[in-house]
Amino acid sequence: MDDQNKNLLIATGLSFVVILIWFLLFPPPEEQVQDQAEPAAVQPVEGDTASTPAIAPGTTQTAATQSPTGTETALDAPRLPIETARLSGSISLSGGRIDELVLKDYTVAIDDDSPNVQILEPVGTGHSYYALFGWAPGAGLGGADVPGPNTEWTVEQGETLSTATPVTLRWDSPSGLVFRRTVSVDDNFMFTVTQAVENGSNSAVSAAPYGVVARHGEPADRKKFFVLHEGVVAMADGKLDEIGYGDMPDMDVLASEGARAEVTQVTESGWIGFTDHYWMTTLIPASGPFKQVAKYDESRDIFQTEAVQPTVTLAPGEGTEVTTQLFTGAKEYETIRDYQDAGVDRFIDSIDWGWFFFLTKPIFWLLHQLHQLIGNMGWSIIALTVILKAILFPLAYKSYVSMAKMKELQPEMEKLKERAGDDRQKLQQEMMALYKKEKVNPASGCLPILLQIPIFFSLYKVIFVAFELRHAPWFGPFQDLSTPDPTSLYNLFGLLPWAAPEVGSTLALVFVGILPILLGISMFLQQKLNPAPADPTQKMIFAWMPWVFMFMLGGFASGLVVYWITNNTITFTQQYLIMRSQGYKPDIFGNIKSGFKKTPKDAPKEK
Repeated sequence: MDDQNKNLLIATGLSFVVILIWFLLFPPPEEQVQDQAEPAAVQPVEGDTASTPAIAPGTTQTAATQSPTGTETALDAPRLPIETARLSGSISLSGGRIDELVLKDYTVAIDDDSPNVQILEPVGTGHSYYALFGWAPGAGLGGADVPGPNTEWTVEQGETLSTATPVTLRWDSPSGLVFRRTVSVDDNFMFTVTQAVENGSNSAVSAAPYGVVARHGEPADRKKFFVLHEGVVAMADGKLDEIGYGDMPDMDVLASEGARAEVTQVTESGWIGFTDHYWMTTLIPASGPFKQVAKYDESRDIFQTEAVQPTVTLAPGEGTEVTTQLFTGAKEYETIRDYQDAGVDRFIDSIDWGWFFFLTKPIFWLLHQLHQLIGNMGWSIIALTVILKAILFPLAYKSYVSMAKMKELQPEMEKLKERAGDDRQKLQQEMMALYKKEKVNPASGCLPILLQIPIFFSLYKVIFVAFELRHAPWFGPFQDLSTPDPTSLYNLFGLLPWAAPEVGSTLALVFVGILPILLGISMFLQQKLNPAPADPTQKMIFAWMPWVFMFMLGGFASGLVVYWITNNTITFTQQYLIMRSQGYKPDIFGNIKSGFKKTPKDAPKEK
């Protein structure tokens, strides 16, 4: 077998092994159905503890603790509506929780009758997910002197929270303190919560303001796919921290509370919350210092993130206020980038760029710019592929020129084999001398193929996690490039009146769609630029490789398969034209024809 076929076999085999291991160990998860009933373990608990607020400046006294996650059903509590161009929902006056939020711009599926995506849900729905704010009592205060998670607030100002009309809630404590909570919202997904307190008592008091995002149980639509992070995402003084839902039960036990928690002291700036595949809810204190807490309550299966600000001490007649922002919505690239430009430190890193962020970030940026220009994500992926191939063209040109020269040297190499006989060391030495004389690098033939592997995985990461590809249409049946090919041989690619097999099923692996078939054909033609190896085993591997990849990648995102088809087509064209320009004319049809010929049993094998 000549060296360029050997290089191609090594590179293709490496790609095959990597993807095969990936596919077998981390298959696409099956859709999970969760019980919609409220978990039996989630019951009202008196004296439940939260994180201990920061120590008050100038004192060693630690503020008392208070539950930020009261679990009384809030479905029947009085509510204050939320209504903007992009959001609808309500604030529960029980605890003043922001616990009902629906995204008007996005539906669960692409069907016309699909409901809108709901991010936040009240306690009692089975998938409770909400944000609440409050004050943990310190010196001079008891638990009844501060508003708790189930405190009944009154509306002091406003009837509906909108972009033009903020609302203010009020609660007067028995000890004479007046608490106010003013909530505003912008045109997208950012709430601003200002907590104020006035000390109307006759003595100094201390309290620590906090914000909490709590989630009862794991999200119903959690993907559980290793390429995607779902769970806690936090930024603390420029350092990103991610904790998956599955890892939270393994955190250290917080001795003062018995819950599992990870505590981080933030000096200047940061944020913390929960991120899902396409959605996120995050607390963003106005400034440091403050304490971030990621917590898991095993007894009630509640996941929780907290931002606890320093304890403040107020003399009689004094007051203070603190501001915390709450992002809860879609992880739109431009929206998150605008919030970062407005001062939220490294907020763009809340998008899961992965370990290869140095590739995924520029690839997504380029794809996003192309999409802005073209207006269609499918054609943008194709344009991105063309640009990537243009960047790699100098290397590809050198590689294909080397492959053409290797073909020209084939007669000389055959003579070397005859002279060397069984002396493989002599053969290798004379071959290296020949390569040096003719200025040919046999390893350069597989380098472009190897470079495609990190680009492939980076683009897969982008296509899998980037919100902009969710429900992104191309043409015809391809209306969501973040999902597998919806067409199938099973229904003659939509001509027969029944649906294609469900993704992940055995039938879906057998009856592949149009895009995987085109992928297999493109790999087959690219392979036929060179004659099949004489060795029967190697010949069989080459013959099956395109079709194995076709079936394996049938369950991958359509956008990724579009990239690979385009990449194979451009590679085929480049290699064909460059090799012809160097005097070697690939006999594609002859190679295809010879591939169907069986090797005679008595045919001598190549040594």
